[in-house]
Amino acid sequence: MAAKPFSLGYVGIGLMGQPMTQRLASLGWSVRGYDIVPERSTVGSAAEAARSADVVLLNLPTNDAVKAAVFGRDGVASAVSAKQLVVDFSTIPVNECRSHAARLFEQTGCRWVDAPVSGGPPASAAGTLTVMAGGEEADLERLAPLMRDIAARCTRMGALGAGLAAKMINQLVVGVGHAMLAEAVALCGKAGIDAARIPDCLAGGYADSNVMKAYWPRMVQEDFAPRGYLRQLLKDLEMVNDWAGGMKAPAPMLGQALSLYRLAASHGYSELDSSAVVKIYK
Repeated sequence: MAAKPFSLGYVGIGLMGQPMTQRLASLGWSVRGYDIVPERSTVGSAAEAARSADVVLLNLPTNDAVKAAVFGRDGVASAVSAKQLVVDFSTIPVNECRSHAARLFEQTGCRWVDAPVSGGPPASAAGTLTVMAGGEEADLERLAPLMRDIAARCTRMGALGAGLAAKMINQLVVGVGHAMLAEAVALCGKAGIDAARIPDCLAGGYADSNVMKAYWPRMVQEDFAPRGYLRQLLKDLEMVNDWAGGMKAPAPMLGQALSLYRLAASHGYSELDSSAVVKIYK
């Protein structure tokens, strides 16, 4: 196995981070991992994970978690320098990403790449994620060997924050898509047709999609074991709503989907898979 070109620190060994770190280690990458759940960690702090790494990867559930991991006690910022690079796979507000990057650069000289992902834990484990990246071209070129091992597609959308802007669009499509599928599953029941046969019936037509392939069977089978938490998609849709509102961009379909997810959370479904939004219709 050929030696990898740089070493990695990894902060956030959760639903997405755990399969990714396992894959990277199996491919020969040197990975020092930290998580707030001690049994997932190989080191004792985010600073330890970052200190000897050439590239520091963040994969965290919220903006508050990113701030704590980077700028909190024993955080990444206390351990990095200008020769290193931070890559954030997390989905956080665009303006917050730019603020974190500016603060880190001012304190340490270390640059930041936003690289939110789509595909869920299965794609993280298989190395087939879709990565939407923002940052300097040279930094993305430096990261190319890593991206080849974790992603089927990595697209630089522009300067810092552009990857997260693309992720906002992704989450709009996915979130509204979930709500639409839930409504369609419920309509199948009212119409007296077999909902389980719909994906095959519609395959290859305009209604076919990766969202349907992944989520329709879960909704029909009521399989709500979390591959991605409902609370996470709700958090992302709230973020997209704020982002669109800040630009005074109308998003009525987003508003409808967001209402359904808020209702689902109020019913206690936050820790279930995001497909559990279908339960609102039942």
